[in-house]
Amino acid sequence: MSFFVTLTAVAIMLLYAVPGFLLVKTRLINESHIPSFSKLLMYVCQPCITVYSLRQMEYSPENFKNIMICLAITLLLQLVMIGVLFVLFKKRRNDIIWRIINLASVLANCAFLGIPILEALLPEHPEALAYSSVFGLSMSLIGWTVGMYIISLNKSYIKPKKIFLNPAFIGFAIALTMYLTELTLPKQMEDMITLLGRMSTPLCMMIMGMRLATVKIRDIFCDPRQYISVVLKQIFFPLFAFALLYFLPISEILKQSVIILCACPAASMVQNFAELVGKGNDKAANMVLLGTITSVITVPLICLIL
Repeated sequence: MSFFVTLTAVAIMLLYAVPGFLLVKTRLINESHIPSFSKLLMYVCQPCITVYSLRQMEYSPENFKNIMICLAITLLLQLVMIGVLFVLFKKRRNDIIWRIINLASVLANCAFLGIPILEALLPEHPEALAYSSVFGLSMSLIGWTVGMYIISLNKSYIKPKKIFLNPAFIGFAIALTMYLTELTLPKQMEDMITLLGRMSTPLCMMIMGMRLATVKIRDIFCDPRQYISVVLKQIFFPLFAFALLYFLPISEILKQSVIILCACPAASMVQNFAELVGKGNDKAANMVLLGTITSVITVPLICLIL
């Protein structure tokens, strides 16, 4: 895979953050409005990008089998990684930053960054976008339960309703139903879903830019502990996935897609969860921003392995 194709794709996505940064710095957008943009991204654009990406794969028993394999693999990868780190950080667990590191080292921006990267690197394999949708589902299943527990240390978050009653699962359930039934929508509705879904990356990055404008640069780059999450998430985790998947008798495109998605920086949902729980908001924001900025280097390097 071309190093420069990946570098260009990631760099262009980072440029989307510039308008958001300038809008907040010039006070055209107030800092208090940023959560509203995040809700638009989570409750509107995310379900649409899930439907859009899954519909890129034609239905067949083989393709459906690959979707289920992808779900099993991505759940396993994330649960193992998050569990190992939870044990390793046991003595430091009372400090919220280590619980945020635990989560930020696993949950990946597999939709808003992952899909454009897959489109750039695997343009002849639209099924890769479906794997991104499945990866996002597995991440949400873990994030809304185990992830919320890790941040809060409150076991009440591990409930079945947290698995099924969240935007990612509902969006995937709708998308999977449409996929299995091969439902054909009117062209105008298809175009609307596609447009809203493809808004996700620019909107996500503009929100990143807005948040960047509200923090001190030294808070992002000068805490060495925050680099631990970058190394674990963007270097160790994809290499771990590579080692696990290399010898498995599964589709090469599935392998490549999962490894690329594992290499994506920490998802913005890490900060969203911290805000919902009311703990570690600033640390979560700094790790997401640091991971996104450094991804312009780490993602192309990891893709060289492929």
